[in-house]
This record gives sequence, structure tokens and C-alpha cells, in this order.
Amino acid sequence: MIEQLVNTFIILFVVIDPIALAPIFGAMTRGGSDAYRKKMAYKATFLSTVILLMFLFIGGHFLRAMGITIPAFKIAGGLLLLINGFDMVFARHTGLRSTTVKESAEARQKDDISVFPLAFPLIAGPGTITTVLLLSTDMRNDPVMFTALIVIVLIVLALALIFLLLSKPVMKLLGETGANVLDRLLGVVLCALAVQFMIDGIRTAFGL
Repeated sequence: MIEQLVNTFIILFVVIDPIALAPIFGAMTRGGSDAYRKKMAYKATFLSTVILLMFLFIGGHFLRAMGITIPAFKIAGGLLLLINGFDMVFARHTGLRSTTVKESAEARQKDDISVFPLAFPLIAGPGTITTVLLLSTDMRNDPVMFTALIVIVLIVLALALIFLLLSKPVMKLLGETGANVLDRLLGVVLCALAVQFMIDGIRTAFGL
């Protein structure tokens, strides 16, 4: 149980990647007051929490309504997370875990960046939502584990908020190179976890 909870925390931490949020948030709020930065950070974290908790509680029902089996979703979700991991390892910025050039340009013209692009897709993006759904399908029938999953989601989001609020000192400490090196290491871990999701899905689907 402890090992599963630790793995769950690692998966969510790697996918949300609070450390990588710091420089992005810093760039988006450059020139803004401390009050503005705090407002955007708190609002984005709150909205992300609502989005992820919503998928935690109704995601399984949505999959069943769409006729999607758990093994199929594990394989597809694993592939999506594998792409996410590749993006981290090769320092690529795709629409899966960051904003596109046009989206970034649109964000710079807005006063409120909390909903877009901060809450979605940077914090509660496709990769994070997929991960939450994958984890909830395994734990939904165990009230203790499901409650633990909710707590872990809240802890990781709290860490994301901390990194947003401390984006300036974090970037001074790590620098661009240090942040990229750490991101690549976390990407390797995510790739391995994604492959494990796919293996589990294939085993269940074919009764291996």
C-alpha cells in the first residue's frame, strides 16, 4: 500500500511538474505586481483542483458511458503519458504539457491568465487529467486508497502553488540549465511509469 501511494505521488508530481511551472509563470507574470502574481497563482490552483476532483469523481462514469474499457484506457493513457515523458526528456514544448506559440501570444494579451493557460493546459492539462483517471480506475473500489488519492492530488497541487508563489527564488536557485536537467530526469521516470501502465492494460485485456 505504501509503495503504491509513493508511486502515485511520484506520477502526479512528475506529470504536473511544479518545478517547470515556475519559469513559465514567471515569464507570464513579468512586470506584474506581487498582488497580481499571488491572485493568479491562487485562482489557477483553485480552478485546477476543481477540474481534477471533478474527473476523479465522474471520470469512471464517463468512461463507462462512452463504452471505453479500463484496459483500453490504460493503454491509450500510457501512450499519452509516454509522449509527455519524451517531451520532458528532449525538452520539447508541445500542446500536451505547454502552450503553443499562438496560445502564449494570446495569454500575454490577457490580464487574467489563471484559467487559460495556467489552470488549463499547464496544471490540469490533458496529461494530468489522463493520469488522474488512470489512477482513480484502480482505486475507486477501495475507499481508503481513493481517499488517499484525493489527498495526494491536493498535496501535489499545494506544491504547485508553492512553486508558483516562489517562482522568482526558484529560478534564481536552479537556473534554466538546472531546471532542464531535473525535468529530463523526471521525464525518464514518467516514461517508465507510462510503459508500466501499457503493460498492465495489455495483460488485463488479453488475460495474461
